[in-house]
Amino acid sequence: MVRALACPEMASIGGGQSFWGVGGPPAPGRVEYWLMRESTVREFRRGRLGRLDVCDAQPELLRVARNLGRQTSTACPICEEAQLVHVSFAFGPRLPASGRALSPGELGTLVRHRDGLACYVVEVCTECSWNHLLRMFPVGARSGTKVHVQRRTD
Repeated sequence: MVRALACPEMASIGGGQSFWGVGGPPAPGRVEYWLMRESTVREFRRGRLGRLDVCDAQPELLRVARNLGRQTSTACPICEEAQLVHVSFAFGPRLPASGRALSPGELGTLVRHRDGLACYVVEVCTECSWNHLLRMFPVGARSGTKVHVQRRTD
């Protein structure tokens, strides 16, 4: 889902922190999963989903969240006790098939990457194992807004 910036002053909040988080404001190719997240939380609070249905982070994701995650000020929507951590992963050519977990400052270097990469941001609660995909966005040379159209030569 691509949302327009309805309020330009919201692009930066509190000490220069981006309102949009990792990846910046909406851009072509960026997919937000906020509505799906809200739906999952709502179903949990209504009792239609159990805690084991929503708190199912794999041990490797929890390890990456503890070691490479970026702490947020957002409380976990499930346990409401711990602060969420954002973890970024990159997938693309010349990276392992399982992707690569990114340290907080590493995203800037990937933007200059020759090959186009897909980055995913996952929010994780290291206390109750809640996790949800927040957004996906392209970075690198092939993530520009130009559209390349191949013409048929018949």
